[in-house]
Amino acid sequence: MSLWAIVPVKPLRKAKSGLSDVLTEDERALLIFTMLSQTLRTLKEVPAIDHILVVSSDSAALAMAREYGARTLQEDGQPDLKIALKRAVVVAKMYNAESLLILSADLPLVSRRDIEKMLSLVKGTPAIVIAPDRHNDGTNAIYMNPPDIIDCTIGSGSYEKNLKKAQSKGIQVELCHLTTLGLDIDKPEDLALLRQIEAFQV
Repeated sequence: MSLWAIVPVKPLRKAKSGLSDVLTEDERALLIFTMLSQTLRTLKEVPAIDHILVVSSDSAALAMAREYGARTLQEDGQPDLKIALKRAVVVAKMYNAESLLILSADLPLVSRRDIEKMLSLVKGTPAIVIAPDRHNDGTNAIYMNPPDIIDCTIGSGSYEKNLKKAQSKGIQVELCHLTTLGLDIDKPEDLALLRQIEAFQV
């Protein structure tokens, strides 16, 4: 079975505007760059993943992806991750992807164990596994087999939207609630929580 991991990435200097009160533009760009590196490193460690595809309009993000051996898809014009994601799914299918794992690029605590836990919840085909954010609002990761089983979405409110799309097709969704997969960095309180966790781990 060919499993593709897709990572959509906003332009580094336009990402994380919700952190503008606590981080400068350069600091925000460095943060997302660091988290993207962590995400790619983690995906490379998972034997079940056959290919990684990073979709972005940011040349620095795409260059980093290639350093990790990932395939890249260049987006043009105004960045829209939802449109970019749809294109990435089409590309993966063109290369005979049988299943997809779509993962946010802003998960600083994600680990190989988290990804393998998600994959362990797959019960057969068709299959959908969702890892929501800690507020049960967004979708931080979603596994789909077949790749276009639903027209999945990301961002605010996407968790409920993806659940409803699956339910409308009669598909049982497995949920993966993990602290490490649930923490994405969008707001100052997310960053504060990350720092608390890191301080505790030290």
